[in-house]
Amino acid sequence: MQLVSAAAAIATIESGEHLFLHGAAAVPSALLEALVARAPALTDVTVTHLHVEGPGPHLAPALAGHLRHRALFIGANARVAVAEGRAEYVPVFLSDIPHLIRRGAIQIDTALINVTPPDRHGFCSLGPSVDVTLAAVGAARRVIAQLNPALPRTHGAGFVHVDRITFGVAVDQPPVAVPLPAIGAVERRIGERIAALVPDGATLQMGIGAIPAAVALSLVDHRDLGIHTEMFTDVVVDLVERGVVTGARKEVDPGRIVSAFVCGTARLYAFLDDNPLIELQPADYTNDSAIIRRFRRMTAINSAIEIDLTGQVCADSVGHRMVSGVGGQMDFIRGAALAEEGRAIIALASTATGGTCSRIVATLRPGAGVVTTRAHVETVVTEHGVADLFGRSIPERARALIGLADPAFRDGLEREARALRLL
Repeated sequence: MQLVSAAAAIATIESGEHLFLHGAAAVPSALLEALVARAPALTDVTVTHLHVEGPGPHLAPALAGHLRHRALFIGANARVAVAEGRAEYVPVFLSDIPHLIRRGAIQIDTALINVTPPDRHGFCSLGPSVDVTLAAVGAARRVIAQLNPALPRTHGAGFVHVDRITFGVAVDQPPVAVPLPAIGAVERRIGERIAALVPDGATLQMGIGAIPAAVALSLVDHRDLGIHTEMFTDVVVDLVERGVVTGARKEVDPGRIVSAFVCGTARLYAFLDDNPLIELQPADYTNDSAIIRRFRRMTAINSAIEIDLTGQVCADSVGHRMVSGVGGQMDFIRGAALAEEGRAIIALASTATGGTCSRIVATLRPGAGVVTTRAHVETVVTEHGVADLFGRSIPERARALIGLADPAFRDGLEREARALRLL
């Protein structure tokens, strides 16, 4: 490894290269800023990554033709670029991405990563984001790393030896802070309904957002819960400190919280630092349905943008407009469904845009993507109730889902269902 400045390291990147950018809260901001500064001298450079927290300066319109983002999951800061055609989206299961990288289907010349300084054995930690980054480091011909003492050192598989790093750049930048969302009355009711479905000893997959946070608030009287998930936030710290999450009954990795990445506040990153309770693993481990199904009481909690009366779930687009990605929803929905006493939950508020729009619809909007098929959907939860769709016919599903809709929309949904011969 050669120690250089960020500008000197980025100066080795040439036009036409394919870059991988470490994502989520571990985005290597100093390297990204240096890349943006060099971008006007480059053409046709592809920057591939999952979502990155923070401003995402490489997505600016002025950099079109110089840097082009290839999104494996669309973060909020990339939505406009994707909508305007300055970035492109790759629909893919999170569990498949490491395999695609290793086989070269996702090309990587240079990996830009954020790691802790090397320990006495020469190993650096990928900190709060292992996910698909470990595979990217293995595939890249050049690795440029921020050596960052402000990054939490994490246990698990996310270690990179200095011999694998081409250029090291000394920085001191904490991971990007992601505040907890506000939890309203609707989310609280949904959280209470979901918590009532979670048995003691269950293993949970919980993501980011107000609904997972509300679920955590309602789990305080549970015992011996475990965590096996693709990501988690500060709410898991609360559950550990209350003695709710112990992992004592986990069939795989007992006593450990296993995740691919984490996003949260400084409190979460301090909890994460050198904590053997937590193991960060690659996404092809955390999201492997063959592993997920081994948890006897696996409970997967995922969200939706809208769901139609047959049970089709759209979770990555609003009509034709792409807003997120496939991510790990299907990995966990299927894995939980196959578990012996598992439960796969789709949770959503019944309305959007201030109550003027129903998120339970007769048919999905034109262009809407089906992330989870009607055959995979099992349990759906809104603030108005719980519907179990597994093994139900189309008319039975339609009736159950109409019952989960906001009362103001139920009559209209029933009329549409009858017109479509769903009832």
